[in-house]
Amino acid sequence: MSSLAERHQYIIKKLQNKQYISVVDLCNELKVSSVTIRKDLKLLEDKNLLFKIHGGASLSNPYTVDRSVNEKETLQSAEKSSIGYAAAALVEENDSIIIASGTSVLAFARCLPAKLNLTVITSALNVALELSRNPNIEVIQLGGTLRKSSNSVMGPYSESILKDFFCNKLFLGVDGIDLEFGLTTTNIMEAHLNRQMIRVAQKTIVLTDSTKFGK
Repeated sequence: MSSLAERHQYIIKKLQNKQYISVVDLCNELKVSSVTIRKDLKLLEDKNLLFKIHGGASLSNPYTVDRSVNEKETLQSAEKSSIGYAAAALVEENDSIIIASGTSVLAFARCLPAKLNLTVITSALNVALELSRNPNIEVIQLGGTLRKSSNSVMGPYSESILKDFFCNKLFLGVDGIDLEFGLTTTNIMEAHLNRQMIRVAQKTIVLTDSTKFGK
């Protein structure tokens, strides 16, 4: 099967059945080179028939979009609650922790035991408000430019404040997590702040539901 039209028809049909196909499998099944397959996938992607991803192609869009925190909070809410309880079990008495922005880390903040004495640094206004009700938790709110879609602050001022601290643990929400590209977010300023948070924390704990995997 070497004609362009036949290969493309085969690729689309296989994708519809499996949702994901690898370049290696297509090379073996169609008896063509990886260069040819990658060109085929590029042509099909240009026609909006699939998405090229590392090592293959998928029908699902691997790229995340910047949604408002109010919209995100309604998505996978049960999973986020379970994630929050599991993460809260990792917090110990007198820990100094950083809580980044996102709905998964907000769920985590709501699950923190009221009896624990903690110091919490956060960029998220909703997290700070949630924890302000607990007399045992000292909350340090970072300053900076407000990102309205996530109700959090970011920018050089937030990053400079963080340089004065060193914490046990960072609880980080992400927009995507991929074995090749690592942890990602849709906003470059937030990405820079998250990078600084990672630098000043002994341990980084990522809180994310399965919809972010491979994105």
